[in-house]
Amino acid sequence: MAVKVIGLIKLTDHSAFEQYRAQVGKTVEQYKGSIEFRGSLTEVFWNELGCEAFSACVELHFPSKEAAHAWAHSTEYQSLLKIRSQAMKLTLFGVEG
Repeated sequence: MAVKVIGLIKLTDHSAFEQYRAQVGKTVEQYKGSIEFRGSLTEVFWNELGCEAFSACVELHFPSKEAAHAWAHSTEYQSLLKIRSQAMKLTLFGVEG
């Protein structure tokens, strides 16, 4: 079953973010995934869970939960964690439906 990976992003360094963004797509593609949507937050209607504020989001698609997991834990993606940590704070989660 296909899975979507959703990222809630709080940008902290725009220059580092551009470096990360230029590289992350290649890692997603290696695991048969795609970046389907990137966007900036326009409005929060409810936040009953008390989530930390974020400024952008991303939606990735993978053919399976296993492919998404393999990507997230891959050597290729792990090599981007240092620049990602500089660029943003991130909440990343998968959903099936």
